[in-house]
This record gives sequence, C-alpha cells and structure tokens, in this order.
Amino acid sequence: MKPIVAIVGRPNVGKSTFFNRITKSRDAIVDDFPGVTRDRNYGDATWDNVVFTLVDTGGFLSDDKDDFVNEIHFQVLQAIEDADVIIFLLDGKAGISPYDKDIIEILRATEKPVFYVVNKIDGLEQETSLYDFYSLGIDKLYPVSAEHRYGVYDFLDDLVSAFPKSAPEQTEDMIKLAVVGRPNVGKSSLINHILGEKRLLVSDIPGTTRDAIDSVCNINGKSYLLIDTAGIRRKGKVSNKIEKFSVIKALRSLDRCDVALIVMDANDGITEQDITIAGYAFERSCGCIMLLNKWDLVEKDSKTAKRYYEQLRMESKFLSFAPAITISALTGLRVPAIFTYVDEVYSQYAARITTGQLNRIMELAIKKTEPSLHRGKRLKFYYATQVTAKPPTFVCFVNYPDAVHFSYKRYLINQIREQAKLDKTPIKLIFRQRTGKIEFGKKKG
Repeated sequence: MKPIVAIVGRPNVGKSTFFNRITKSRDAIVDDFPGVTRDRNYGDATWDNVVFTLVDTGGFLSDDKDDFVNEIHFQVLQAIEDADVIIFLLDGKAGISPYDKDIIEILRATEKPVFYVVNKIDGLEQETSLYDFYSLGIDKLYPVSAEHRYGVYDFLDDLVSAFPKSAPEQTEDMIKLAVVGRPNVGKSSLINHILGEKRLLVSDIPGTTRDAIDSVCNINGKSYLLIDTAGIRRKGKVSNKIEKFSVIKALRSLDRCDVALIVMDANDGITEQDITIAGYAFERSCGCIMLLNKWDLVEKDSKTAKRYYEQLRMESKFLSFAPAITISALTGLRVPAIFTYVDEVYSQYAARITTGQLNRIMELAIKKTEPSLHRGKRLKFYYATQVTAKPPTFVCFVNYPDAVHFSYKRYLINQIREQAKLDKTPIKLIFRQRTGKIEFGKKKG
C-alpha cells in the first residue's frame, strides 16, 4: 500500500508549488493570493523507485474571518490523521508567523514522522534565514526552493527513508475486492447481500459510509476480502466536511485491492462521475468489473442492456478489457455471477507467461505490422520479458524507447491480450533502451 504524505502549513507558503514539484504535475492551483487551495488535492509521486501519495491541504489559519477557515482547519487535522508522514512547510522569506506555532503544537501531539521544511530558500547564501526558525524548538530543518528545486531532492531522500515498513497483510491468500462508486449507488447493499447479513449500514442518504470497511466472505470454497468505501462525489459537489477526506480513503482502498467492483446506478444512467471513478481504478492498474446496479428499476425492452453496454464501452474505452454485468443488489439478480467474473479477472491479473512465449508473440506482432520510422531510422525491438504480475507487466528493450508511438504500444498490448488470452486484465508494457542485441526475427551471422 502506498504511503500517504500530507503537506500542511499556513496560507501562501508555497504548498501547491511544492506539491507540483514533487508530483511533477500542475494539478494544484498556484496563486499568490492566500487561501487559493481550499480542498485537499492529492497525487502520486515517485522517488528512488518508491511510490507514495502526496496530499496538498488548504492553508491553516487558527483565527480568521475567512468563511472557509473551519473547513480548512478540519482538513489539516484529518490529513494529519490519515497520513503516514507529515511535511510542515514554512515560509523562508516571510519568516515565523504565530500560526506556525499553532500548527507545531498540533504536530507535537502526533507520533508520526514530521519533516519541517523551509521553502523559498533559493540557494546556500539564503540559508541564514533558517536561524529564526530554530527558535520554534525544531531540531532539523530542510531548506528548499519548490520553485527552483534547491534542496528538494536531498529532502526526498530523507522523506522516503522515513516511510513505515509495510507489514505483510494477513489476507494474502484472499482475493481483495474494493467496492467503489458514487454515493448511494448501492455499494453497501451489495456487500450486505453477499454477506447475507446487514453487516454495513444502508441508508438512502448519500455519504452514509465514511470510511473503508473490510468484510470477509467465503464463496464456493474461496475466500474474498470485500472493502466497502465511501461514495466518491464529483469535486464540485463535495460540500460536507466529512466527505472531503472520503476520496483519499477510497483511493487507498484501490491501492490495496486486486479487483475493483465499480458500482453504477443503472436507473440514473451512466454518469461522468462513474467514468471518472473508473479512471481512478484504471490509473491504479486494478483489475476491474463494472456493475450496473438497480437493474430491477430500469424500464427495459429487448435491447436495453445492449444500449447500456454500448454506451459504457464508448465512454470508458480505456477499460475495454473490463467485464460489465447488470445486477440488482436488492433482489440478488446476477449477484452470484459477479464472483465468476472475479475469478476470471483475478486469474489473468495474477498471470505470468514465459519469456519464450512473450517473445514469440512480440516477434509475430512486429512482423505483422512494423513500427514507423524514427527520424528516418528504423526502430529495433530486441527482446521482452515479464517483470511482475498483478497486473502483468512486461519490459521490451528497444533502441529508441521514447520513439514508440502510443498507438503502436496499444497495438502490441492488444496482441499480447489476444495471443496470451489476457483479455480481462490491465497490462503494462514498458520500453527500455538496449543496443547490441539480436532483434526479433534476426539471426546471428
């Protein structure tokens, strides 16, 4: 499971710029006006081959006329509770603020690792600005410039070394299923039907489930871990403070699972938010099954299901490999069939194919359709191998890895799907540079 790192600090210290620097994105809004970041933003970052989730929070003010101050305060406290490691960002140009002292008092109450980072230090000559911050009773300060990268990489070395060592899960022999979707689409009702008991609170009020809840079931001699999650609302619709931190818990559940059961309310039709949630699962390389729930409420004719499936495929082309099924958690319609699909998806998700078989597939695919030239030079593919499963991940060595067009990469993945019978799982194909090896279809001499 990915460690979660929360960035906290008062307004306008550069949290969003720092977030963008570490995640190598422009996802956080950056502006000189204090308080621009109201909601928590989150993104994945990688350092030294360690992947973690970074959370950008709203600026902390303990006493302010800002209408959002209570919500921001709440978010900071909740981010600290959810995080494995906390970064407290200070402003090296503006100096110490009374609000900094307020935050430190909160942070001293936690036993989690806290890194005190002084931003806007653009070089060695400006590190004299650190002296004042030691008066806060901090032993170790990290001078950085989020805008100019100064000190950031040294800091990241220490950050990843502080991540908690993941204890081996006691559920390794279980297939882990995360049940995700918008609020009130029937996630808890589905789990209750599977378990045969009212294990989870079910209500018509959206947002009843506020945390990830684990339940174990045994079906046909196989054990499954069901992870119920809070409904993921469209960002513009998130108004209740409790719901503001539900998304990150749902994302963490996706990081834990083998297969995501993406529940949709068929009576509402397929919404943009359904597709967004499916995208979260796809980005985390989960096996996926799309469940069109409440099918008993849909007015149907002989072609209704076909129309739903066609719309679903059209709007979620990135999940063309994911099975879809109409169900009713209320009546139990086709609920047992879910586990037939789960077993099929998981079998492929955990599959390994031999290097020999993979290279035969790649050789035939390249002979069938050759890649386009790169700056007048031919792309050469040398060999490929599977490096991991869950999902199946393959590395292919080529002379110009950056020149492989995304459409050709998609073509090769589709060939692997077809020939290796991996049509229901995500597949990763990574290109790396290698020279001086024999190409596919070439022989020595």
